[in-house]
Amino acid sequence: MNSKYIPQVRICFVGESFVNGAGDPECLGWTGRICVDANKKGYEITYYNLGVRRETSTNLKNRWLQEVSYRLPKEYDGRVVFSFGVNDTTIENGKPRVSLVNSILNTRQILTEAKQLYPILMVSPPPIADEEQNQRIADLNQQFALICKRLDVPYLDVFDVLVNSTIWMDEVRTNDGAHPRTAGYTEFAEIVQNWQAWKDWFSPNDA
Repeated sequence: MNSKYIPQVRICFVGESFVNGAGDPECLGWTGRICVDANKKGYEITYYNLGVRRETSTNLKNRWLQEVSYRLPKEYDGRVVFSFGVNDTTIENGKPRVSLVNSILNTRQILTEAKQLYPILMVSPPPIADEEQNQRIADLNQQFALICKRLDVPYLDVFDVLVNSTIWMDEVRTNDGAHPRTAGYTEFAEIVQNWQAWKDWFSPNDA
């Protein structure tokens, strides 16, 4: 790598509280940690965390493009990582905040629009400390995987790994029932860092 040239990459992370890193006393979450790692590998990362607590896919559908396009002008190397879904499955007034059908429609619309404008990745929603809600998240996870396969968008299933993780689940239970602390987010970040689609964004040939 030419020591005078550092590849510059701007990344928007779009989603809800898990993207925001809620519960992490280090205020990094998994998104901050993977950007720290990319910086260490010789990239200058401009990192935009666009996680909004309690946000559903319906909320996200209505705001993502304006927020992302403002931060990723066309003249720069801009990329987007989406991760959402847990809030869609939360029960309010006796039913999920967003129905499965509408979650699918929202996600298809978001990803179809986004991939025409930027390189994009999608990361699944993680599990929480509620078995019934986790079943709804698991169902949504399967649908998200199908959407991404059809749209040729790389998709990372962290749900199946983290639901079986003692670190993640223990921290979620002892914290607020949904969000982990430092160790849980560190584990989440390591899964993403080892994902080939993420690593392909930081190929040695680019550096």
